[in-house]
Amino acid sequence: MSSINSGFPDYELEERMVVTAPHELRAISDPLRGTILDLLLERAATVGELAEAVSRPPSTVAHHVKVLLEAGMLRVVRTRRVRAIEERFYGRTARFFYIGRVRPQDVTPPPWSNDLADAAEESMPAYQADRMRALRRHVRISNGQAGEFWERVIALVDEFNQLPREGDVPYSFVVGLYPADYPTLPAAKP
Repeated sequence: MSSINSGFPDYELEERMVVTAPHELRAISDPLRGTILDLLLERAATVGELAEAVSRPPSTVAHHVKVLLEAGMLRVVRTRRVRAIEERFYGRTARFFYIGRVRPQDVTPPPWSNDLADAAEESMPAYQADRMRALRRHVRISNGQAGEFWERVIALVDEFNQLPREGDVPYSFVVGLYPADYPTLPAAKP
């Protein structure tokens, strides 16, 4: 399913890719590779541009780009000639990478990060400065309703990704939907 994207990134990509193979899971689990994938949601970039963005040496970033290429999560989306060298611009192969059904023996413990825990740590300075907006609600719903609701959340995340790039401050948008051990009211009496 191709993207109907009209703004970001500046190249075509599939909407979703399911990640299940151990080499794919290892590729997506590294925090620097996750950052590289996030940056490429805005536009295609060269290794040099990515290295500048993450303040790492180009050789380090080139290694991580190679891992993502071999895992099928990146591809060369265009090239240009700079003097005698062909410069490659890399892009994601999919807008969303989903962790599919994985055999437990292939991923114990899970190699991917906990996005909510990472966001909690990342958001602490904004919380302390009283500049954070956050909500949390608990609702008893069915698995089917949770799946339908999550699809709408994905659409909202995509809308957030499409916002015009302006301003001086990067904002993070984190969402989570998970079963929780939380009290519920008994059924209402007629």
